[in-house]
Amino acid sequence: MTDSKSPRRRSLLKGAAVAAGAMSAPMVSMAQTTSLRFQSTWPAKDIFHEYANDFAKKVNDMAGGRLKIEVLPSGAVVPAFQLLEAVNKGTLDGGHGVVAYHYGKNSALALWGSGPGFGMDANTVLAWHNYGGGKALLDEIYKSLNMEVVSYLYGPMPTQPLGWFKKPVAKVEDMKGLKFRTVGLAVDMFTEMGTAVNPLPGGEIVPALDRGLIDAAEFNNASSDRVLGFPDVVKNCMLQSFHQSGEQFEVLFNKGKYSAMPQELRSIIDYAVQAASADMSWKAVQRNSQDYADMKKAGIKFYKTPDAVLRAQLAAWDKTIEKKAGENPLFKKVLESQRVFAERALQWQNDYGVDFKMAYNHYFGKKKS
Repeated sequence: MTDSKSPRRRSLLKGAAVAAGAMSAPMVSMAQTTSLRFQSTWPAKDIFHEYANDFAKKVNDMAGGRLKIEVLPSGAVVPAFQLLEAVNKGTLDGGHGVVAYHYGKNSALALWGSGPGFGMDANTVLAWHNYGGGKALLDEIYKSLNMEVVSYLYGPMPTQPLGWFKKPVAKVEDMKGLKFRTVGLAVDMFTEMGTAVNPLPGGEIVPALDRGLIDAAEFNNASSDRVLGFPDVVKNCMLQSFHQSGEQFEVLFNKGKYSAMPQELRSIIDYAVQAASADMSWKAVQRNSQDYADMKKAGIKFYKTPDAVLRAQLAAWDKTIEKKAGENPLFKKVLESQRVFAERALQWQNDYGVDFKMAYNHYFGKKKS
């Protein structure tokens, strides 16, 4: 009989313990770094490109060297409006943009951002997308287009201004005949209002304004508008609009590249999207409010869009969606899904929400003596 205290016996027991410990330890991926080349649809100086880099950094930091995303600015590989095709074909591994930029492929895609969305703001649209059936509908549309991509939506954008105008808009008639830049279904809505629309990419808008190729334009927010140079060429900005009051960002992955990654890396991407969504919304409050204040100090004039223009937008939107729903079954399907979700969610939101403007006016509405 072998002595349990013999050197040979102790060595065998030690080896067995080490083997058992190795088998019970969690499996951690030790694969080489997966590098993904992304492109945004934004100029390098725009805060939107900064948001794209913020997302990439969150992924890179959490992946601990196993996954690295590099984000190039708009036009580095393909023009902004060709991002979807480039990611589908594998020319790019992924990208950062907005769903409305793919509007030309299927009009239903613009419903993720363009138009009043039955009164939903961007955060509520994201709630519908993630929990009310929107994600499955977006996947269905991409599948119908043979687009082999994985899409994540995140980052609720603040309500976008009506835009920058050489003369303030005082009445609905002022919009008629204007050469105006917008994108998505807003193109159809403003066309219904008599506006001559040109859907230019972000980096081309200010040069077109400066050369007089367009009379007015909208892009997105105080920070983007300021850094892109709108205040340098136009001095009047009209605030509040329904044309893009619920937009969000899209992060795209080539499906083959995404599917080849281990589940742990795909989970990191999923949670990075959620973290970036919250972080972006907080950063937007800080940066947009500061840039808005700085532009006012610099002499830029801001005006509230007249209610008559807002009502005209809603009337034009109703005609637009009626026409598009009749032409496109997927458009009708998305629209009905949004309608059902908005009616329930907004009743709760409107009934439960307090009027924060009342509190603001209580503290800041009157100058203190």
